[in-house]
Amino acid sequence: MSPPTAPLTIITGSSRGMGAAMALQCLREGHQVIGIARHASDELAATDTAGRLSQWQADLADASEVAQRLHDLLQGRNEPGCSALNLINNAGVLAPLQPLEQIAFTDTTRALRVGLEAAMLLTTAMLGATRHWAVPRRVLNISSGLGRRAMAGSASYCAAKAGMDHFSRAVALEQAALPNGARIVSLAPGVIATDMQVQLRGADPTLFPNREDFVQLQAQGQLLSPADAAARVLAWLRRPDFGASPVADVRE
Repeated sequence: MSPPTAPLTIITGSSRGMGAAMALQCLREGHQVIGIARHASDELAATDTAGRLSQWQADLADASEVAQRLHDLLQGRNEPGCSALNLINNAGVLAPLQPLEQIAFTDTTRALRVGLEAAMLLTTAMLGATRHWAVPRRVLNISSGLGRRAMAGSASYCAAKAGMDHFSRAVALEQAALPNGARIVSLAPGVIATDMQVQLRGADPTLFPNREDFVQLQAQGQLLSPADAAARVLAWLRRPDFGASPVADVRE
């Protein structure tokens, strides 16, 4: 077991990209980590030599069961057993990059459920189960500039990220009224070299008019590595003023 001085950090989308990089860095820093993703990560398992990692395999397109599991786990602790509790809602998916009218209902539903609904349910579970905890509690929602700037061909992704920003604002107001309220931030992490960027560059330009913008970002070397992006995001999580503004950009 990890010592009680270690933070407990829950990360969705932990099997690849920035989510995997954040989980890896947290393990190296001594955190207890719960990684939630459809698939387990062999790299994370190999890194976990101290038994600090739990990998929960779940499809966040239907997050109610995993949210209940998280609620029950946290509520079942008589003492927190950690120095801080962090929930990082990182998971997100793209629907096909084309006008909304051409997208299957199931693709739009999945994008909104993974990108927004799951984050809200897990936040509900975490806050509700730990309202009596005295240790610092933080919710970090991974947003995007596309939640603040619309782009044709990506309506569901833009909507999920805009919703994440606004639900973070609302929850911040709720928690500020409590004596030991949690802090919440919806953070845009910058542009990262992930599978999502490959999807953006591979889109049909006749359906996704901004495709060339993403091609140029790569050509000009403007993409952060997942490890660099993870380090910046986790540094933001550690800031003493975390939560002072519920919507932020790591480049600020």
